[in-house]
Amino acid sequence: MKNTFNFNTVQEYNDFNNHETLHPMVSVLNFSKAIPRMGSRMNFGIYAIFLKEVDCGDLKYGRELYDYQDRTLVFFAPGQVVNIDNDVIQYQPMGHGLVFHPDLILGTSLAKKMDRYNFFSYSSNEALHLSAKERKLVLDCFSKIEYELQQSIDKHSREIIVSNIELFLNYCIRFYDRQFITRENVNRGVLANFEDLLNEYFRSGKSKEIGMPSVAYFADQLHLSANYFGDLIKKDTGKSALEYIQARIIEMAKEKIYDYNLSLSEIAYDLGFKYPQHFTRFFKKHVGSSPTEFRQMIAAN
Repeated sequence: MKNTFNFNTVQEYNDFNNHETLHPMVSVLNFSKAIPRMGSRMNFGIYAIFLKEVDCGDLKYGRELYDYQDRTLVFFAPGQVVNIDNDVIQYQPMGHGLVFHPDLILGTSLAKKMDRYNFFSYSSNEALHLSAKERKLVLDCFSKIEYELQQSIDKHSREIIVSNIELFLNYCIRFYDRQFITRENVNRGVLANFEDLLNEYFRSGKSKEIGMPSVAYFADQLHLSANYFGDLIKKDTGKSALEYIQARIIEMAKEKIYDYNLSLSEIAYDLGFKYPQHFTRFFKKHVGSSPTEFRQMIAAN
């Protein structure tokens, strides 16, 4: 049976990887120091970022394999579970890592910004692939944090360490922006499939059956995490996935309003609104006039 490890503290993760704990809340790791091991299941109660260097087992999040190759960064937030599929032979972990406890950033500017680092919620096949220059920059960031950890802890330590972590995460946003661009053909395929799925959603009557379409629904259909899907659509269209869906609903609403054989209540239900008044508020918010007023303007022209 595969071993299960729970890492709720930096100390626990350092011990597992044969590392000295220089600071109770944060650590930079060189996995070559770890003892060879078999596959395992890891429950994280801390933030963890891994820079993969060589093949050392198949990394899974949930049931799916990570797109996890050389010079690849993956990110885990507290509450996530990772599986290393290697139950046959021992392997020597290689690469580098940064782990920190959520308490490290409490009350800091970084804590207020953590929700912008969507890549902590990306799932399989959404890892960050680095160029040689980007890898060097990542290791430079790790080196600066490690240097500070080797100094005596004083009143400045936490601020300097957290600032360097924030700098590193901001670089990762830039790297992901680059990855979205360099994988533009793949991204456009996702956008095209999204448009097809969105049209089919209304054409097949799903809107009547299960209500208005959600970002999570289409992300699931495309086998992407909601955050990665949303970021990809935003980079490609300038609109969030939700804004894209809402714009399509307004477009369809206007087309249906032109059909005087349809009552406004029928249009509302066709588009997935539970109550006609919800449709009226939604339409007025996005168009500036109510469906009734819009229909009257059409008639007047």
